[in-house]
Amino acid sequence: MHFVYLYLLINKLEDRISFLKYINYCYLKASDPNTIYIFKSGIFYIFLDEDAKVASDLFSLKLTNLNENVVKCGFPIQSIDKYTKLLHKLSYKFKIIDTAQNKSFTIENFCLNEDIKELLEKISNINSDTLSVREAFDFIEETKQLAKSIMERNV
Repeated sequence: MHFVYLYLLINKLEDRISFLKYINYCYLKASDPNTIYIFKSGIFYIFLDEDAKVASDLFSLKLTNLNENVVKCGFPIQSIDKYTKLLHKLSYKFKIIDTAQNKSFTIENFCLNEDIKELLEKISNINSDTLSVREAFDFIEETKQLAKSIMERNV
């Protein structure tokens, strides 16, 4: 019996999250109807409503129901570069919405944010207690090159 209750609770939570994404989508579309919004949703990126229909037509993505009135389609997070490059090539204006961070990004800012997170993760994962002098030097050089690369791509 507890499992049934838990299942219903999880479904209600998912419905609420979907509803909040849709409200956010409507607000964004009202402020800029010519932009396609891509929402990060767990391990996927999704398009909603009219944007989903456009993305489905462009990329042959399967439309599914977010609820009985709204459709969605999406792709796994590791495919973000593929789809953003295609949208850019087709001259579509788009933004990536990360609801976990409550932010929207242009593709340039999104990539910068991801690059910086990668750099910070690399730095925070280093165990300075076990590094030899040579490993420390190599780490500094690699980190310097990564930082330069980020700066060059985003100047």
